[in-house]
Amino acid sequence: MPHANTLPLAVPSLTAVLFGLSGCLVDFGARTRHGNPAAEHAETTPGALESLRSLQRQQIPCAWLDELPPALSHSLAAALPSWIKSSQHLATHAPWPAPNACWQALMALNVGQLDGCVLVSGEPRLLQSGLNAGLWTIGLASCGSLCGLAPTEWLALSPKEREHLRGQATMQLFSLGVHSVIDHLGELDTCLADISLRRLKGEKP
Repeated sequence: MPHANTLPLAVPSLTAVLFGLSGCLVDFGARTRHGNPAAEHAETTPGALESLRSLQRQQIPCAWLDELPPALSHSLAAALPSWIKSSQHLATHAPWPAPNACWQALMALNVGQLDGCVLVSGEPRLLQSGLNAGLWTIGLASCGSLCGLAPTEWLALSPKEREHLRGQATMQLFSLGVHSVIDHLGELDTCLADISLRRLKGEKP
């Protein structure tokens, strides 16, 4: 029996959360990479704004990363809150999957430790960059480049077709070694809570 005065262990708070931009926060399906940018590409993905508001309430610093030209990426990010920082890494120096872009983003946030830092993305090369940087990683199955469908195309599929594509993307993401896979950012809060519990148990990325 535990002692009556024993207090439960506090779940460690996260240090910082990095997001991919295209195929994660905006641009469902990461379609900007495959053609001319369209207005719908700048629309936020399901759960994106709610996830950012939740992290802001918890005072967890956030930034987004992308390897698109700066003018294009900032145009895509127009619908995002102004407080989330952008990190435009010079890809010619150390392109993904090198870890440099993730480290640079964390330095821009004045983060003093890798412990408790998380990267969320639907782009395999960025997720590999996060793994190489020593971060916890969360892959997005449906809204990233692995499915590669615009929102209207995704919704036009039958439930069985969506499940098939989602399952294929999930297997590819886990094969990279990511720590968790979710469908979209609407499931992020639960996933981040799970990572916090895994950290409490001593698990490392």
